[in-house]
Amino acid sequence: MTKIAIFASGTGSNALKIIQHFSDKKNVEFVVLSNNKDAGVLDKAKSLGVEGHYFPKSSFNNGTVLNFLAKEKVDYVILAGFLLLVAKDILDHFSNKVINIHPALLPKYGGKGMYGSNVHKAVVENKEAISGITIHYCNSEYDEGQYILQASTSILPSDTPEEVGAKVLKLEHFYFPRVVEQLLGE
Repeated sequence: MTKIAIFASGTGSNALKIIQHFSDKKNVEFVVLSNNKDAGVLDKAKSLGVEGHYFPKSSFNNGTVLNFLAKEKVDYVILAGFLLLVAKDILDHFSNKVINIHPALLPKYGGKGMYGSNVHKAVVENKEAISGITIHYCNSEYDEGQYILQASTSILPSDTPEEVGAKVLKLEHFYFPRVVEQLLGE
C-alpha cells in the first residue's frame, strides 16, 4: 500500500483530479492536509471518502505535521495549491518524495507570492507567447527544486489572465495525476 498526503490551501481541483485518477487502484490511499480551515479541498476530499485534516500554519513547522505523517505511514507528499514553504524536517524525512506543481514555466514567474492569478496576470502583463506548468521536486526554496515535467500552452495577445489560467489548469489536470502515477511506478 502506498499512502500519499496531499497538502492544499484552497479549492483543491488538482487534489480532486489526482484522487479520482487513482480511484480504481486499491494499493494507493490518500489523506488531505490543509493550512486553511475553510479550504474547499477538505469538503472535496470528504465527498470522495478521503480523510481531510486542518492544521494551523505553525503545525507545519513545529513537527506536529511530520509526526502525523509518520503516524499515518505516508510515503509521498504532493502539493496541490499549497501556499506555505514546506518545512525542512518534512523535506528531510521525505527526500525526493515531495512534489509540487507550479502554474508557469519555471524559472519564470516562480517564488514567494507567485501563485494562481498572480502568475497569470504577470504572464499577460509581460506579453508572453506561451505559459504552462512545471511539476518539480521541492526543496527549501519556493519553486526551485529539480524539474520533473514542463508542459506549455500558447497564449494569444488577447487572452486575459482568467483565460490563461483556464488553459494552464487544463494542463495541470491532465499531467499532474499522470506524473504522480509514473513516480509511483503504477
